[in-house]
Amino acid sequence: MENTRNKEYYISEFKKTEASMNGEASSSFHQVRKNAISRFEELGFPTIKNEDWKYTNVKQLFDFDFTGGNAAGVTKKDVDALHIKGLNENIIVLVNGVYSEKLSFVKKQNGGIIIENLNSVLKNNPELVLDHIGRYATIDNGFTALNTAFAKEGTVIIIPDNAEVKGHIHILNITGEAGKHILTQPRNLIITGKNTKVNIIESYHSTGSEANLVNAVNEVVVGENSFVEIYRLQQENQDSFHINRTQAVQARNSVFTHFSVTLGGGLVRNDTNILLNDENCTGNLYGLYLTEGSQHVDNHTLIDHAKPHCQSNEMYKGVLNESSRGVFNGKVFVREDAQKTNAYQSNKAILLTSDASIDTKPQLEIYADDVKCSHGAAIGQLDDEAVFYLRSRGISADMAKTVLIRAFANDIFETIENETFHEHLNQLVFEKLG
Repeated sequence: MENTRNKEYYISEFKKTEASMNGEASSSFHQVRKNAISRFEELGFPTIKNEDWKYTNVKQLFDFDFTGGNAAGVTKKDVDALHIKGLNENIIVLVNGVYSEKLSFVKKQNGGIIIENLNSVLKNNPELVLDHIGRYATIDNGFTALNTAFAKEGTVIIIPDNAEVKGHIHILNITGEAGKHILTQPRNLIITGKNTKVNIIESYHSTGSEANLVNAVNEVVVGENSFVEIYRLQQENQDSFHINRTQAVQARNSVFTHFSVTLGGGLVRNDTNILLNDENCTGNLYGLYLTEGSQHVDNHTLIDHAKPHCQSNEMYKGVLNESSRGVFNGKVFVREDAQKTNAYQSNKAILLTSDASIDTKPQLEIYADDVKCSHGAAIGQLDDEAVFYLRSRGISADMAKTVLIRAFANDIFETIENETFHEHLNQLVFEKLG
């Protein structure tokens, strides 16, 4: 009953939004939105009866009628505090899901590079995105359907052949408004041509303590012989809900690397998928999640090896405290034509209390015969002897645990080539651990 009522609420909100669109309702892209709301009406929100959601119950969402907000309460000082010190950044700021021109700053780029907000592109140059948006992130659950139906705000990054972006691109999302439960649905589209390289940081933050919902979708196209690196950092308050989907498609000789760092949120679902769609691709997925209280973090990944001579590396590590819960479901799919595949997958977690728990399900599905694939999962606790050894050297019990946890996470840190972000994350982890 709650699921049905909540579904009807969002369908009603869509109709209200559509009625206020004027001429935009007749645009080509609005037909994509209408198809998506129809799919949402069919699918509804996932339940634990859905295999991919069996460990994550989203019924808490139905206690709230989420709504839009405004950017009035966020200042440049607030944004400056969230910059990554020492990083040469282009900043795209979205406050409560709406692009803020006054808080954003993008360097003048050469070579036809486009870094703009989605709403502006849809109004002024829709042909830039119509062949891409909605093409890669297929609608297989209600959250992706809902994001597509309301797609309006987000970031469009288009890098033509042989072009180089000046500085990192930081997509900074800030959510929260006193007395409201805010819904934001950012839609980011990243398209790279041949022989390009780009580093993107995608971060999510809260103001206040109200329960909000972020429902984000990223579609990424990695061009031939290109390098795309995305650092995803989530630090929202512990009453917030965060659902995100990233779908990357790779061309020949490309490298795509995605880091997912989850430090906040009450209920978090990260869906990260890669399609290695040509030969000699490399796909890398790395994740770190630190949880406490009653946090619930679900990492779902899919690496689809569609062509031969490709390799993938996947490593997720979690540290779970108090009564928090983790979920890891990582699938490596090797198609029949994908000979000479080399795939590695690992998920390890430390439970700091007897009340913390994790459900882990690494999967290999292989239809080729000339491959090298491995996967593994390990769950344990801190080594009491190691804690005792550090304490015998005059280190406090809390600091000893912190040092061991940081050492456990070091494999993830070593994959971060950007020294500035490495140090920034290092500081955040020590702050999180107290």
